[in-house]
Amino acid sequence: MACRVSRRRFLTTAAAGAGLLAMPSLSRAADRPVVSHGVQSGDIGFDSGMIWSRADRPAQMMVEVATTESFAQARVLPPVNVLPDSDFTAKLLLDNLPSGQDIFYRVRFRDLSHIGIVGEPVIGRFRTAPADRRDVSFVWGGDVAGQGYGINAADGGLFTFATMRRPNPDFLIHSGDTIYADGPILAETKLADGSVWKNTVLVPEKAKVAETLDEFRAAHKYNLLDEHVRAFNAQVPVFGQWDDHEVTNNWSLSKQLPASYKERDITSLAARGARAFHEMYPLRPNLAEPGRVYRVLNYGPHLDVFMLDERSYRGANGPNLQESYGPDAHFIGPEQLAWLKRALMDSRATWKVIASDMPIGIIVHDNAATKSGSEAIAQGDGPARGRELEIADLLRFIKTAGIRNTVWFTADVHYTAAHYYNPDNAQFQDFEPFWEFVSGPFHAGTFGPGGMDNTFGPEVRYVKAPGPGKQNLPPSAGMQFFGHVKIEGATGQMTVTLRDRADTALWRTILDPKWG
Repeated sequence: MACRVSRRRFLTTAAAGAGLLAMPSLSRAADRPVVSHGVQSGDIGFDSGMIWSRADRPAQMMVEVATTESFAQARVLPPVNVLPDSDFTAKLLLDNLPSGQDIFYRVRFRDLSHIGIVGEPVIGRFRTAPADRRDVSFVWGGDVAGQGYGINAADGGLFTFATMRRPNPDFLIHSGDTIYADGPILAETKLADGSVWKNTVLVPEKAKVAETLDEFRAAHKYNLLDEHVRAFNAQVPVFGQWDDHEVTNNWSLSKQLPASYKERDITSLAARGARAFHEMYPLRPNLAEPGRVYRVLNYGPHLDVFMLDERSYRGANGPNLQESYGPDAHFIGPEQLAWLKRALMDSRATWKVIASDMPIGIIVHDNAATKSGSEAIAQGDGPARGRELEIADLLRFIKTAGIRNTVWFTADVHYTAAHYYNPDNAQFQDFEPFWEFVSGPFHAGTFGPGGMDNTFGPEVRYVKAPGPGKQNLPPSAGMQFFGHVKIEGATGQMTVTLRDRADTALWRTILDPKWG
């Protein structure tokens, strides 16, 4: 539902509405509907942004919005019904906001059957995209609560989110694996060194792989039980995308589910995972294709963010060694590829950030044990084949169309790295050089590094990973990573820093934009 507030009236006092929200509760505090899992914002633009929250019962979401934290001149927006069919979640588009402005919103719920019973408020904030050339910053990465590593109070919980919140970024690009639907969270996990990881927060639905819609929902809600995640979401908008673990490991339409699943149909499993994902994240709805994840987010004169979906339209995770392009070689698919080309051509931003949920040049096998099949883009050394054909076509288009300043940001592989793609070293050479930056996990096992494919000539400029014999390190080992990006308003310079959860700057580079 879109709430439209004219700019002229935005700062006027809504006395009647304010009085409504100020109405005293007709019941004890314990009987009031509550904000059960915090608030979130996302998909922020020049004059708008999505917000999200969840109640603990059928209710109406009541929202106030203002440009000051005091809410002295707040506007009250139309209520949104919150019902069981959406697991009591609600999203609302705040529209016609001033650009480049801190926006504060206050969410509370009133009981649907007894509208005089109103719960306590929770406050969130976001900053709309600037119309002028001010500084912009964001963080990125992925992979949350994977490999059985859940909320462990002794290790500080999902602590990377607290570290990412410190610089007050404009937004987070969440590069996928927002949950591990296929990864049970049990009370204890024995580590390779003989010690024990203890999950101090447990929910019954996470004791097994997610198969029902409620189990997928519970996996998302589990992460929101962490205080650092809730505090982060209330302050920093999330630009979300999905990958495989929102459904199950390495899923494609050819996925054969393991014996731990009673549900044997991958399309049914994916449909439930997709619905839970869209219910639990503040993505803007797409009327043309409900459930679509790929989109472009305009964040000021210096930055457009192109969010890709590399899961929904792919072909099977087979060998992918085709020399000609066809359905078996699809990765983002023809429709999304055509959209991306148009969107890049239309962009007038200094930097075109391509948010890819999987890396280009790192080899990721579908079957890690046998090192067979293809899960990601890379097919091994040599000319472009299979899924690489889409990337070759895109890179050639970017060069031919004269599109400048494209930078790729990704996660998935559970370590951090900086790759410079150099056509001089590549098998396919019809492209301009570009950077790809990898980060994560936020809170999961640490792996890698992976092998590199020379098709597009990646040079590994930096990597931090456990190395041979030290795979699946727990979060307590400290190798949890994210990236931070700052774009200077005056010059357009982009500074990319790879950081760990202790906020150590591991590696940094400064990129100068190309003009004209």
